[in-house]
Amino acid sequence: MAEEAPNPDITRKDDAGAAFVLQSKGKWWHAGFHLTTAIVGPTILTLPYAFRGLGWGLGFLCLTAMGVVTFYSYYLMSLVLDHCEKAGRRHIRFRELAADVLGSGWMFYFVIFVQTAINTGISIGAILLAAQIMYSNLYPHGAMKLYQFIAMVTLVMILLSQFPSFHSLRHINLVSLLLSFGYTFLVVGACIKAGMSKNAPQRDYSLESSESSKLFSAFTSISIIAAIYGNGILPEIQATLAPPAAGKMVKGLIMCYSVIFVTFYSAAVSGYWVFGNKSNSNILKSLMPDEGPSLAPVAVLAVAIVLVLLQLFAIGLVYSQVAYEIMESKSADVNQGIFSKRNLIPRIVLRSLYMICCGFFAAMLPFFGDINGVVGAIGFIPLDFVLPMLLYNMTHKPARSSPAYWVNNTIIVVFTCVGIMGAFSSVRKLVLDAKQFKLFSSDVVD
Repeated sequence: MAEEAPNPDITRKDDAGAAFVLQSKGKWWHAGFHLTTAIVGPTILTLPYAFRGLGWGLGFLCLTAMGVVTFYSYYLMSLVLDHCEKAGRRHIRFRELAADVLGSGWMFYFVIFVQTAINTGISIGAILLAAQIMYSNLYPHGAMKLYQFIAMVTLVMILLSQFPSFHSLRHINLVSLLLSFGYTFLVVGACIKAGMSKNAPQRDYSLESSESSKLFSAFTSISIIAAIYGNGILPEIQATLAPPAAGKMVKGLIMCYSVIFVTFYSAAVSGYWVFGNKSNSNILKSLMPDEGPSLAPVAVLAVAIVLVLLQLFAIGLVYSQVAYEIMESKSADVNQGIFSKRNLIPRIVLRSLYMICCGFFAAMLPFFGDINGVVGAIGFIPLDFVLPMLLYNMTHKPARSSPAYWVNNTIIVVFTCVGIMGAFSSVRKLVLDAKQFKLFSSDVVD
């Protein structure tokens, strides 16, 4: 007999996390802003690197297939949420939705564990990357160390984290959307100029020579693309919509994927066209090699770097909301005002401590990218490619002979295998890079 799932309807009345952090006041375009910030980030600058392990044909195919599958997955998730809302149970958290539909208490805790691991990992990664950008471009050989820049970034994040609700980030996330267009177009222009210049690198689009290396590179690339499309907080984003939310999320998804189409393809194609299998893990590093002249105007790249840096703050804020919601559901008093002394002081203290912890781990683990690769492979895959299909099959019960049933189950099987192989490839890279790991180092391992 399945363990009884937590019933959100019993506790929602006294739930400060729902009342304060996940306020349901937004329009559909606000959800579009949140979604875009959650998906379209500086990780798109790694797409040329992902193409390295796949080549032109498979790279295009994988990028397109992953986009179609994730849109379909998020669309199904939205339908499941709408179905529950029409039945009188509006779910504003992923964990509640999974536990309610699957009727299992352990699923509640599985989702909250995976979600927290992913979201905290992204917050740590955002702090580390922002600090690394400042360090490498301001004081790469100066007196200041990487951890000092991490402390600066953490301080800014502490201040920004005091925005009380997810909905209150809507203006920041609109700016984030514009920033993603800004640095993408600057980088694409820089790549075109680099490709047409006399210093353009010799193009080579060949893959790894050995079959085993080729296979591992391919699965690593697939994992990178899957993680770039990953979200894992769609129910929480839909929770910011003013009720009834039915149908609004689809409009937000269309807005988000319009931005994805423009930014993902332009960054991947331009970067891989110029650098081929010599593409760096970040296309900005390829444009500014350690040896030799910059392959694009330094001023253009500097502006792109500033835009990336600014967006990282928005991304860190978005992925912190689940942690804040969990904290406030336990610490705040819903019967007192959101800005009352009783609720304001715990909010400031807890959110500051959370960001300090993220900053500490960013400073201690400058090889966090490798760890995050493993977390992404075992986290994003179940939340974005497995559970939505399973939840749809459970709520809408498509006939076994219907295309939807077979498509959903095929995606579940395929992406479970991809997740396992991606996790294995990420662990392999972690082991291979282990000799470079040094705690509190100023040298970040890619």
